[in-house]
Amino acid sequence: MSGNITLLVGTTKGLFLIEGGNDRTGWSVSGPHCNGWPINHAVGDAETGTIWAGGGGDWHGAGVWRSEDGGQSWELSKLTAGQMDDWAANDADFAAMIGWTAAEPPFGKDFAQVWSLGRAHGRLYAGTKPASLLESADGGRTWARVQGLSDHPSAGSWQPGAAGLVLHTIVADPDDPRKLWIGISAAGVFATEDGGATWERRNRLSNAEACAHHDHPAAPRDGETGHCVHNMMRAPGEADVLYQQNHHGVWRSADGGRSWDDITPGLPSTFGFPIRVHPREPDTVWTLPLNGDMAGRFPPDAACAVWRSRDGGQTWAAMRAGLPQQGCFFTVLRQAMSGDARDPAGIYFGTNSGSVFASFDEGDNWHEVARHLPTILAVEALDRA
Repeated sequence: MSGNITLLVGTTKGLFLIEGGNDRTGWSVSGPHCNGWPINHAVGDAETGTIWAGGGGDWHGAGVWRSEDGGQSWELSKLTAGQMDDWAANDADFAAMIGWTAAEPPFGKDFAQVWSLGRAHGRLYAGTKPASLLESADGGRTWARVQGLSDHPSAGSWQPGAAGLVLHTIVADPDDPRKLWIGISAAGVFATEDGGATWERRNRLSNAEACAHHDHPAAPRDGETGHCVHNMMRAPGEADVLYQQNHHGVWRSADGGRSWDDITPGLPSTFGFPIRVHPREPDTVWTLPLNGDMAGRFPPDAACAVWRSRDGGQTWAAMRAGLPQQGCFFTVLRQAMSGDARDPAGIYFGTNSGSVFASFDEGDNWHEVARHLPTILAVEALDRA
């Protein structure tokens, strides 16, 4: 990892590392890593350069890959078995071809994929499909289920979104290791303040009477936001300010998710996947609206824009410079937008058509720093400056 910033890009055909210099120029691509596994999310440690990548599927089973040398070599913590394990167990030639050895993974066939990763206070977290939360205290070598979430009284009523019942978002409090928020599609937002022993469901609208009725099943109703949260992020500062992009709107909470305000007005659509908050300014937020659940899920009018608010979602402005404005039919998925903490802050997003776009001035101007990658599922920035 020679550059000072590395973008960790999870794709359907492995993890790619896109490295840039200290001045955020000279981007180069390496990969695919992780034996070409589908990688849903990756995170890194800026101090040590360690990278973790989570993914898998029906064929591979689920697992978390770890590299302690900047991506030069990788070790797999395999968590569940997949179809290839069934094949290999019954076909010695196939087992020899893929280098398979018989070993019972710790979670059997309980889940098919790792969908999200999080790091906080010396621990790693992983969200799975179907939805459960795992925790590791040894750098991702071994994992245990956070049983308090699995035992939540509402668990039997959780309904899958279009991609299945996935735990896709893990948000930590930077100061309090007991506090954690997670997002599940389509069960909503949950929070713990006792290290995962107990969890509270947090989807209530702050002003239910002001919310218009919508026929869409994911829309707000019955005093709640709608449980199909797509992505969520905590704003910097002591207050527990949260933002989420929902299946049906963008929402802000000033009280740790106990109540939510609709900040969608001013955006061109209610639908989208990613949300990003400024590393120092709690009222600056970016999202990338798409034209709707049933209308193709591409930028409105096939012209891409990242929308930015500087006032906590009261007003929005479209950032278009450098982005395609004609014939743009890509999708940006829920974990495919990230940022660095420099001044001005860098913003990065990847598309399902294999491009990565970057802005080094907080969204005013955009540059394509990679193209022709496989379908991009996640982007995270590892800044070692």
